[in-house]
Amino acid sequence: MESLQPGELVNVAGGGAVRHGIVFDTPSRTKVVVAVVDGGRGPAFRTVHPSDLSERAEDGPDDQALRLLIRRTSPPVRGVDSGGPGAGGRRAGFSRGSMHRTTGK
Repeated sequence: MESLQPGELVNVAGGGAVRHGIVFDTPSRTKVVVAVVDGGRGPAFRTVHPSDLSERAEDGPDDQALRLLIRRTSPPVRGVDSGGPGAGGRRAGFSRGSMHRTTGK
C-alpha cells in the first residue's frame, strides 16, 4: 500500500489469521498503528509493518467497536520535546522552580 491515512479500512495479515482493522496512526514509514479486535481481549491497538496490511472496501462485523476505540483515544502528539511530566508547557524565562517560602517566623 502506498499511503495510509487514519481511518482507512485494512486487513492485517500477521500472526496467523487475517483480521479486519482500521488505521489509527502512521508514526513512520515502517510502523502503522492499527485498531484490531483480539480474540480474548477485545478492541486494541497493534503496531504492524505496512507490508502486513492490505486494503479492504467493505465494513467488517467489528468495525463499530474499532471506531468507538479510536474515538475515545486521544489523538497522537507530534513534534513535542521529550522530557518528564509537563515538558513543553513551560513559559520562557522561568527555568527554575520557586524557592521554599518560610511561614513568617
